[in-house]
Parts: sequence; C-alpha cells; structure tokens
Amino acid sequence: MQGLGPAHRQRLERLYKRKVPRDSIVSVPLAQTLCELSHETGRQVGITLDRGGRVRHVIVGDADKLFIPDLGRARAGAGRFRGVRLVHTHLRDEPLTSDDLTDLVRLRLDLIAAVGVGRGGQPATLYHTHVLPDGSELPYAEPTATTVHAQDLDFGAFIEALEEEFSRRTVGVVETEGQTRAIAVHVDLPGDRIDPRVALRELSELANTAGVVIVDAITQTRRRADPKYVMGKGKLDELLLRTMQLDCELVIFDQSLNPNQVRALADATDVKVIDRAQLILDIFARRTTSREGKLAVELAQLKYMLPRLAHKTTAFSRLMGGIGGRGPGETKLEVDRRRARDRINRIERQLQQTVVQRQTRRSRRNARRVPVVAIVGYTNAGKSTLFNQITQSDVLVEDKLFATLDVTTRRLRFPYDRELVITDTVGFIRDLPDDLVSAFKATLEEADDADLLLHVVDIGDPRMQDQIESVRRILDEMALLDKPRLLVFNKVDVLDPAVAQNICRLHDAFGVSALDRPSIRPLLDAMESRLWAEQQKAEEDDDGW
Repeated sequence: MQGLGPAHRQRLERLYKRKVPRDSIVSVPLAQTLCELSHETGRQVGITLDRGGRVRHVIVGDADKLFIPDLGRARAGAGRFRGVRLVHTHLRDEPLTSDDLTDLVRLRLDLIAAVGVGRGGQPATLYHTHVLPDGSELPYAEPTATTVHAQDLDFGAFIEALEEEFSRRTVGVVETEGQTRAIAVHVDLPGDRIDPRVALRELSELANTAGVVIVDAITQTRRRADPKYVMGKGKLDELLLRTMQLDCELVIFDQSLNPNQVRALADATDVKVIDRAQLILDIFARRTTSREGKLAVELAQLKYMLPRLAHKTTAFSRLMGGIGGRGPGETKLEVDRRRARDRINRIERQLQQTVVQRQTRRSRRNARRVPVVAIVGYTNAGKSTLFNQITQSDVLVEDKLFATLDVTTRRLRFPYDRELVITDTVGFIRDLPDDLVSAFKATLEEADDADLLLHVVDIGDPRMQDQIESVRRILDEMALLDKPRLLVFNKVDVLDPAVAQNICRLHDAFGVSALDRPSIRPLLDAMESRLWAEQQKAEEDDDGW
C-alpha cells in the first residue's frame, strides 16, 4: 500500500471486516467500494474471499496489474481447489487478461473475477471464469460477462458441484501408479534434422525408461530460440497452464538447455525442468551396474553439473535429486566447483587404469589372432536379444531404451577349431551428450578394435531410416565407418515376409528374428565367411604371398 494516503489506507483496512453472502461472487456494496478506491487511487484493487465469504487478503496493484501475495503455492490436492476466489478491479472495464487466467490456473483458485470501473467509480461489467477439468479443450471456462447487480450464479452450490466433477474426472488421471508426471516440449528450429513428432515419441520412450509418464506434449516452431526461455512467451504461458491442469511436477525439453534457461523456466513454471541430456544421464545412472560404468556415469554427471553449480538457486534446487539427478554421483552434485573438479580428476585417473587393463586383454587376444565382432545399432533395436541368441547368454533384455549399458563379451566357437569374441555394446541415440560419449570409452574401444561390426536395425520401426543414418553419423565421428560391417534387420517377423524380404534386398541386409534361432543361421555363415576370409588374406600378406 505504498504511496497511499492515510484515508485510503484506513478504508482498505476496513475491507477485512466485510463479508459476502455464500451464494454471491461479490456483494454489490463491496464491489462499489473496490471500484471507488480504484478510481480514486488510479490502481487496481483486489481481495481474496474464502468459502465463507470472509476477506482474507486486500491487494493493491498498479494501473494494469495486480501483484498477488504468496497464498502457499503448493498445489491443492486432486479434485480440490485453493478454497479462495479473487475479485479485483479493472480501471478500463477490460475483460480478464492472460495474467488473470494464468493466476487462476496456477494458483488453483475457486474463481477469478474482474469488476470494471465505470464512470464516476461505479461498478460496470463483472467478468468471471473458473478452471475446467482435464480433457477440456481449454484449461478454463469461457469468461462470463454480467454485472454485479445481475449475478445469476449461486457460488456456494457451484463450487461444490465443480469440485465433485473434478474429483470424478481426475480419478486415474492425477495418480499414475506412483510415476512422475511430465510434459514434453520440443521447439522446432531451422536446421533441425528430425521431425518434432519423431523427437517427442523418442523422448517419451526415454521418459518411460526413467520411470516418467509423459501426459502431454507441446511443440513450437520458431526462427530462433528465445535466449531466456527457448520457447515464446505465449507457449510458455500455455506450458504453465498445462502443468497446473495436468498436475505435473516435471517438464522435459528435447533441446539442450543452458543453466540460465533452466533457472528461468523453473522460476516461470514452478516445477522441475530438465533437458534430454539430463534425462539420458538419469537413465544411465539407474541402469549401469559395473564399477566402470558407475564411475563413467558419475563423471558425466559432474561434468554436466559443474557449470551449473555457480547458478544454484531455489529454482535450481529442483535440479538435484529425482529424475535427472539420481545415481552414483548425486551426492557429489552439491559440492563446490573446486571439489567437483578434484573428483572429476580422480575418476578420470581410475577410468584410465581400466583402459590399460582392457588394452592388455585385447593385446592377448590379438596375439592369438582371435577375431572380434561388435554389435552396434540404435538403442532398443534388439542387439542384446540377438547377442543372447548367438551366444546362448542371458544378458538383460527389456523393451526399453538403453536396457544395456555395460559392455558384455562372450566367446563363440565355429567349426574347424575357429573362435571369435563377440561384444554387446550400448545402443546409440541421436544427440547423445558429449560427456557420455567420452565417458563410455569401453564400448567405443571395443567397437574400434573389432574386425567386424554387426549393425542391427529394427525393421519394424517407422524411424528405421533415420536411425540408420544416426548410427552411421556416430560411426563416422568415431572413424569407424570404413570398418567391415554387416547390416542386420531384426524383428522381420513383425512384417509380411515378402515385404521384409524386399526391404532387406533393397538395403543388402540380413533379415533375422532374434527370437528365432534358425533365422540367424545365414548371418552366422556370413560372419564366418567374412572374418576368416579377412584373416586368411591377412596371413597371406604376412607371409609375403
């Protein structure tokens, strides 16, 4: 109430003694007092009323906006509202604004109303609206325009009926078997190589692997990313409304976000905000089991969080813990930058020791001229299932992205006393965070030392061609594109046999079903022919033939 004279202050304080009938949004005398005060001060004036019609807050804003005090921003429970409604003035008798509607949904108010200030400070139009249950086209009802003298809404009966409807329509929606509820966001920018629908579908699969259920997706096409929010202000308001309406606690961006963007988005939405890279880090933290893998995850987490440690705020505290912040390194994310760097250096030294050990093992294999085959491909293409079928192993198999994160190696014996080493590697994915690529050198080095690569592709995935290209790009970045490889189309049993055969012929690929051992026989024959033909040629070259 700064800048107001003593008389106006006293009149505003006396508003706390006023009471509104239970069946009214606002009483005529109270609306008239609000309009008079607003007219005299040139400011918006508002009040919050509880279910009993008592005034709980008196608020004075400026000419265009009302600054609502902290009502306790924790959301109301499923099917319940805040228990208060907001009634305020509009100096130019304008309808409810986007800020009004955002406050309505964000604070889960019973109702929001604006009384237009008419000539001489008299009440003019009364605009009001309320939140709608999930599944409605908009998160709020179309605002009603009437007057304070012609209110035809029995507020008490109305709010009881509305809460009952919310309770009925949110059963099974708000509670999702204990899973974290999230909204996925993709901002389509010039130069992006992937369709937004494909990107969001993959993001949803990643979220499922992390134990998150995506309840809504928002896309926006922009010429350039907003430097603060990535998305535009209008879409940000829509995101805010959807997080409130769908009772979400997490927003996942498909784009990489810098520390300032994460902080700004978390402040604007009042929920935790992470990007795709942090989601992948969380999956790796959950699923890796080897000591080396755990160290690699902690290293990647520390490198990801190090530039963000200087920006920790109450908003950034939402980064720590839970989805995108769990795993071996989560207790280290709270340390200061110096200690984080010390930990990074120590982990890198430990990982270097394991590199030396692997090089020693590979040197022994190479001395015996044992061929090495590495199975590579996009995540969830069926690599581990194929590995199990070929080697009769029991590596973990799940219909999830990144089910395999630790390198597994087995020996495989062929006739004529021939044997090879076959390795199951971590799946590739587009835009894998650089820190993870560098951290998982075990997988990359096995592929680098391989004599033959089996590039496994899910033939039934509509994104098959994009996934092939993504893997080829990664192999090219690793200088492995010239290495001998066989293209293997897995899951041919999901297609018509003639269609699958034509697709395999078009791509010069072997068609297999990793669940059907006989279908793998031609692939094994090709591996044997390719490997020992290469080996025989190498021996001939060594002998000077």
